[in-house]
Amino acid sequence: MPIHKSALKRARQNETRRQHNVAVKSTLKTYTKKVIEAVEKKDVESAKNALNTSIKMLDKAVSKGIIHKNNAGRRKSKLTIKVNKLSSMYRASRN
Repeated sequence: MPIHKSALKRARQNETRRQHNVAVKSTLKTYTKKVIEAVEKKDVESAKNALNTSIKMLDKAVSKGIIHKNNAGRRKSKLTIKVNKLSSMYRASRN
């Protein structure tokens, strides 16, 4: 355990930041799950809306330094591929 006053403060700040980062990462997982659930239900509109929200949250997390930009890019790519595949299937079935 730290002894110096500055080290105690640093420990408190680190714990606060850690808790905030955990909360943001949990939120990212929730929005990702919403996209996947919409794709599994084959609901194109809600999947697209959920994808837009998810992308926005991922970009926000990158700007705050919570996740790496390549990590966010990879996640956005995977989700976008799923939604695009669903919407192309939907268009093909309508024609």
